[in-house]
Amino acid sequence: MLVSAYRSPKKDELYLFVPQADGLTKIAAELLVMFGEPKHVVDFELSPDRKMGRSNAVEVLASLKSKGYFMQMPPNEIEKISDMAAPPEHLDNIY
Repeated sequence: MLVSAYRSPKKDELYLFVPQADGLTKIAAELLVMFGEPKHVVDFELSPDRKMGRSNAVEVLASLKSKGYFMQMPPNEIEKISDMAAPPEHLDNIY
């Protein structure tokens, strides 16, 4: 399935994925008000075995087929902390 990804101007790391053929035409006006003016990021082909950054491709495809869109939410604070680099092994040499 060809998919278009849009970024929200209201919230960092909030993305909306829609079938490229439909674009934003089938997205409810209320959802777009909450999301903000969508900023197009990229178009890509999505298959069940495609590796995605934060989402599972199978779940995204299922949502696109059932709801007509998939919203990828920003990471929570625990996810952000887990993405941080590990501290150096020896901290005693910094003073």
